[in-house]
Amino acid sequence: MASFQRRIEIYDTTLRDGSQGEGISFSVEDKIRIALKLDSFGVDYIEGGWPGSNPKDIEFYKQMRQQQLVNAKLTAFGSTRRPSQKVELDPMVNELLLADTPVITFVGKSWDFQVLEALRIDLDENLRMIADTSAYFKKHDRKVFYDAEHFFDGYEANPGYTISCIRAAVEAGADCCVLCDTNGGTLPSRIISIVEEVKRAFPNVNIGIHTHNDSECGVANALVAVQAGACHVQGTINGYGERTGNANLTSIIPALGIKLGFDILKPGAIAGLSELSAYLDEVSNVSPRNNAAYVGRSAYAHKGGLHVDAIRKHPKTYEHLDPSLVGNERRILVSELSGSATILEKAHAKGLILDKSSPATKAILRTVTEMENEGYSFEGAEASFDLLIKKCTGDYQPLFILKGYRVIVEKRGDDAEPITEATIKIEVNGKEELAVSEGDGPVNALDGALRKALYRYYPHLANVLLTDFKVRVINQAGGTAARVRTIVESKSLDAERGYVRDSWSTVGVSTNVIEASWIALVQSIEYGLSKH
Repeated sequence: MASFQRRIEIYDTTLRDGSQGEGISFSVEDKIRIALKLDSFGVDYIEGGWPGSNPKDIEFYKQMRQQQLVNAKLTAFGSTRRPSQKVELDPMVNELLLADTPVITFVGKSWDFQVLEALRIDLDENLRMIADTSAYFKKHDRKVFYDAEHFFDGYEANPGYTISCIRAAVEAGADCCVLCDTNGGTLPSRIISIVEEVKRAFPNVNIGIHTHNDSECGVANALVAVQAGACHVQGTINGYGERTGNANLTSIIPALGIKLGFDILKPGAIAGLSELSAYLDEVSNVSPRNNAAYVGRSAYAHKGGLHVDAIRKHPKTYEHLDPSLVGNERRILVSELSGSATILEKAHAKGLILDKSSPATKAILRTVTEMENEGYSFEGAEASFDLLIKKCTGDYQPLFILKGYRVIVEKRGDDAEPITEATIKIEVNGKEELAVSEGDGPVNALDGALRKALYRYYPHLANVLLTDFKVRVINQAGGTAARVRTIVESKSLDAERGYVRDSWSTVGVSTNVIEASWIALVQSIEYGLSKH
């Protein structure tokens, strides 16, 4: 790994550019929580939004004045003054000053096509707009970043004009000029050459990079821009953003800090990257992308028997980076491709000492093969596999004995929704318990009845929550009599501090969807309580 030790600024635009992604909408409270999380993580700049464009962002900046950031500088984002408007009289420009942030980022056109067709003004007026806006903010003692919108497309069409836009901002006092691949279509080879040419033209100017992922090159383009001389990188956590998203900081940060050896963030910050990624998904109400590089749940997941055997001998055989460096962890998946090496590795993680020839190892492998033939899949349900290991090694103690359950679904006339009721009879510690619960469907009703019956024996159950429920038909040719696989995803909350302590998945299979759901539900609760 190289070691350049050149300082690279990390500029997060999740709260603005990220919020433009489809399906993402932050409340003011969400934005404040995210800003404080990003600050504690250690980014250099947090772009909070566009004050003046909407009431939410105005309120966000107002409330952020009461917050004390430790590591980051809050940044307001806006645009140049409007054509033929004195900068000091432009209300949108002055809203940026009213946001009262130490840094202001303003965007201006740098592609002559955009100036002539989108703004419908002459090229010189656009240069004056850039210069006037930059000088006005510097006059008010702000640190100023100029986002050169469509810079790379503009450079390909008319390099002289795009350079003139940078010069206008620099001569008016801009502290950093950020080159934007706004349409996300530029390839890394051109990013390198163009950034190098800009650096030659402005050797003493701080150059930044802002890329989008429309051609799947957002991260690569940001990295090569830094290697070509950029000292400032903009992006979003988890790659949130409009269309296909912005450059993903959760990939850029470890690449810069660990693989390339640049000086970024505060010491030790990168180890919190996976937790930061999960936090943003949670607050944003976005399903985590398991195969995300570095931070995804599957980023260090190994399934094939040969891979697992090699990983047990040395992690570098199939891992490009120690997962702990980014706060992630290695996972060994169990499937029909598994061999004894997989079983041994999983058992070792549970503190069990087994060898390839032990009866328990053979029993586990045989059981997995038989169950997968029935339709089970353990690679997405590791909690079920942990319970299977306990059963095969004689370490399993059931929480209760099922005496029976009944689910009634009744539709009455023009009722909007059917009424669902579940009755459960179980035995706990030699005592019978009977519980009844209504719910929004059979699984919810069963969950409610089971919790009623168990709660006084296992009060920690209050902190075990079902978060997702999935059903998949295994043999579609069976029609309505087909075998189905259900996956129940759950999490455990810390009772005192309210954050998620752990999450897990369990699986059930049956030709009866209620029975398949019951199997997965019971395992989810058993596993969750075993964590306590």
